[in-house]
Amino acid sequence: MVYSFVGFLLLFVLVGVFSALFSRNTKADYYLASSGVPPWLVGLSAVATNNSGYMFIGVIGYTYMTGFASVWLMVGWIAGDFIASLYVHKRIRTATDSSGEVSYAGVLSNWYGQNHSALQRIIGIISLLFLLTYASAQMVAGSKALHVLLDWPLWSGAVVGALLVCLYCLAGGIRASIWTDAAQSIVMIVAMGTLLAVALTSLGGVSSAMGQMQAVEGFTNWFPQDLAFSGWGGLVIFVISWGIAGLSVIGQPHIMVRFMTLSDPGKMRTARGWYYLWFVLFYSMATGVGLLSRVFIADSGSFDAELALPTMAIELLPPIVVGLILAGIFAATMSTADSLLLSCSAAITHDILPRKIEKTWFLKLITVVITGGALLLALANNQSVFNMVIFAWSGLASAFGPLLLVLCFGGRPSQATSIAAVTVGFTTAIAWRLLDLHSLIYEGLPGIASGLIVFYLANFLPQPSPLREVNS
Repeated sequence: MVYSFVGFLLLFVLVGVFSALFSRNTKADYYLASSGVPPWLVGLSAVATNNSGYMFIGVIGYTYMTGFASVWLMVGWIAGDFIASLYVHKRIRTATDSSGEVSYAGVLSNWYGQNHSALQRIIGIISLLFLLTYASAQMVAGSKALHVLLDWPLWSGAVVGALLVCLYCLAGGIRASIWTDAAQSIVMIVAMGTLLAVALTSLGGVSSAMGQMQAVEGFTNWFPQDLAFSGWGGLVIFVISWGIAGLSVIGQPHIMVRFMTLSDPGKMRTARGWYYLWFVLFYSMATGVGLLSRVFIADSGSFDAELALPTMAIELLPPIVVGLILAGIFAATMSTADSLLLSCSAAITHDILPRKIEKTWFLKLITVVITGGALLLALANNQSVFNMVIFAWSGLASAFGPLLLVLCFGGRPSQATSIAAVTVGFTTAIAWRLLDLHSLIYEGLPGIASGLIVFYLANFLPQPSPLREVNS
């Protein structure tokens, strides 16, 4: 098991290091791969980054506890993600060229060439805070997997992950990240498919598995047990709120930057095809594994649900295949962690610091320092991966989603209005969660809505003169 796991990790490292041969040693190449990535690589990289350890650890844990009703989360999430892609992805890729920027914050702040430096700095700071939390969640997910499968201390997985992420980022920046994402996406889907097939076979097929799941009280109910509102109305609100979670992908710098690297905006449909083919297949298999895990691990009272997948893998699979599963989990965490940390590095060197840094050795140094910060957060963590990811995901979406939507639909908000919307959006999302209202409605819904309301109300206020706006 250990040998197969290490073997796959070495393969990923070699892929990332090899990408350094194609480096142009510029900031644009380090953060955007010189916008020359083919569609299939963009699609596979974006979806591997999106799914991450959250899918292997968080979603399967949620499905283990919730049962059939967790399918509605999948339906809402993918539908929302798809709707957002129809209006946003190609436009942000086009704006990347026209603005000449290399970061997500830079493109949003200079969409029409306004030079909104204050807005760019604020977006960079918010990105840094939430993406660090997100990255630490990925390291925690990897640590949990190694702890269960190899009996390593919980801290060890985070340390190994941080070291590998540093290697990727030092080797070739986002190009190394994208190349390893593609390799990791293949391992991820093979690992999940293998476990699903073996689990179904061991239970005697689909019919037998269904019968055993029906024996678990409430597990096969299609209505979530904790709906804030009863009946079909409550279910519709539940699906819509998670649809907003899927739409929130547009507020995730580490994912959207993948689409910004596409070689040609006209090839966006092909990139999206690769993305959704993999997304639907992998999420469906992950949900299936989560449902079956409840049959194999019946003691839900004292069991950490987020350890369901690695625990089931140990029970069902030979050591060499368990190594493949572990590599799949670890690959998922790394594919997202390195993307997150590169986005953090871009936020510091391109968005926050008053003088933009061009020397690649300094960019790499900042990336290493940021990785160390994420590692410290992971070691101090005492929350679930699911909650950490949702918190970061909703915060980023509430801050940036409304602004990006307005820009994509032709709006030209002033810098002051944009800053107000960004601030109100993420503040609303945080307050919603702190008040424990997310059990009623996913906090991204009121967060994004409040940001859009700010833009709407700004239409009734006196607008700054063109000269003042250019100088702002």
